Amino acid sequence: MDRLKQIEAFVLAATRGSLTAAAQAEGLAPAVIGRRIDALEARLATKLLLRTTRRLNLTPEGAAFLEDCQRLLADFEDAEAQVSAGSVQAQGHVRVTAPAGFGRRHVAPLVPQFLAQHPGLSLSLNLSDRIVDIVNEGYDCAVRVGDLADSSLISMRLADNRRLCVAAPSYLARAGTPQHPEELLRHACLVLSSEASQSRGWAFSVGGQVQHLRPSGRLDCSDGQVLHDWCVQGLGLAWRSTWEVAADVRAGRLQAVLEDFAAPPNGIYALVPQRKLLPLRVRLWIDFLKQHYALPSYWLRGEDPSPESHS
Repeated sequence: MDRLKQIEAFVLAATRGSLTAAAQAEGLAPAVIGRRIDALEARLATKLLLRTTRRLNLTPEGAAFLEDCQRLLADFEDAEAQVSAGSVQAQGHVRVTAPAGFGRRHVAPLVPQFLAQHPGLSLSLNLSDRIVDIVNEGYDCAVRVGDLADSSLISMRLADNRRLCVAAPSYLARAGTPQHPEELLRHACLVLSSEASQSRGWAFSVGGQVQHLRPSGRLDCSDGQVLHDWCVQGLGLAWRSTWEVAADVRAGRLQAVLEDFAAPPNGIYALVPQRKLLPLRVRLWIDFLKQHYALPSYWLRGEDPSPESHS
């Protein structure tokens, strides 16, 4: 129990910025919090906090230890919640990361409903198109779209991710409609230049085999939103996910081509660090996403794509 109190004191002091604030949260004297942190540092033989008269600052070792301690305390709360008087209410904080475009459309809008269902939880959402190291950066869950690289992370498929080759009717009227993927080499193609996406090219099923083409054009960009806008403006063909262009196709702003050559879908995944027991708060979040993404009506709902960002 002394170890747990020491860790709780360290986390409170580090996150609140002072011994006084940590003591107020616990209803204790600042000296008690200070003694617990001193004991923790002595036991670990490592300096975790640098104390000044105004503020506490984490050492590099303290910053790394803080993330582990926060996960440990959250897991402890989950374990208690699962066995206490039949209670299943999760407590704690969930740290989630997702691609920027997909996250804005299909993760962030779901967060308020998730928190409403679980009032004991809080959630941080990081939206980034870089590949976040969820283990070393302390995330509980990453939502990823597309083919997954080999890793030690545990992946759970949430939904299929189908890709479409699309263009504005104005472009097709001007340049013609391609009838075979090889014809893309003679078309203006809008290519995502990000190293993290479409690195193998555009995928099509030709003769029962998946083939990857690397079309080119006068325009490329690392931002999927820009490619989307250019495509709607009639500047060329783009290869995009149905979750970002389905509303445009339904509204007639874009038209799908080469559908007879569509490659099998890849996936939308939840990734978690490899560990034996998944915390309750994380399991509830993943189950919540699965329930929504499994509904065909979810993907068919109306959207206004203009303010969104894509990846």
